Amino acid sequence: MASKTPRRQTGRRSKWAAAALIGVGLLLTGGIYAGASAAMASTTSTETSTLTVEDGKKLFQANCATCHGLNLEGTPDGPSLYGVGELSVEFQVATGRMPLQNQGPQAPQKSPQFTEDQIKAMAAWVQSVAPGPTYPDERILDGEGNLTEGAELFRINCAMCHNVAAAGGALTEGKYAPALTETSPLHIYAAMVTGPQNMPVFNDMTITPDEKRDIISSLMYLQKSEPVGGFTLGSLGPVSEGLFIWIFGIGTLIGISVWITAKSN
Repeated sequence: MASKTPRRQTGRRSKWAAAALIGVGLLLTGGIYAGASAAMASTTSTETSTLTVEDGKKLFQANCATCHGLNLEGTPDGPSLYGVGELSVEFQVATGRMPLQNQGPQAPQKSPQFTEDQIKAMAAWVQSVAPGPTYPDERILDGEGNLTEGAELFRINCAMCHNVAAAGGALTEGKYAPALTETSPLHIYAAMVTGPQNMPVFNDMTITPDEKRDIISSLMYLQKSEPVGGFTLGSLGPVSEGLFIWIFGIGTLIGISVWITAKSN
């Protein structure tokens, strides 16, 4: 008589086997994809980093020549770039001020539209055609200058526009001096030697390289320092402080007076 007990099947898979196989497959697929992506990124980075002066010329003529001319001669829509040098190009393009989206009192800072290597290639081409201010020695940007002298020089030469706390300020006809609270040392130096927007040019006869180093060092220190006076209120001076007092201080006194009067009645 045959047994009615069901025979146990041999080689039956665990209920977790399928999940394990799927997990292993996903891990392998992800690993292969990540490796391929890294290899492609490395290749792209290598190719980008080898941009030549000729590549910079092509980028300039495709993106900037409409306003500045094919050979930097300028047009009715943009000035000539003769003599501006590679440092001015790096400053304007790396801060997103150029290419200009629309005409206005001042070019606003925005995210750059080109990579660092593309910017350097365009700047190198401009420098080869019409030389001008170039990159400074690394010592100028090391932040190891005299902080006291730098702060004094900034107060005398820059604070009337950029504010003593480097928080920026308004100028005439819709123009303004930007805040320097996040500006890189290179761009601080570039602004001093190229005079972008409404800023005057501070050449080495006006402010020596060592004095520029001191100013940059003091601003770098200011960027890292925590405010010790409580709320900065934008570091805009007596205007914002007076407005704060009028709104909150006087408002509080009026509220207390009304409350006392109501209680007495």
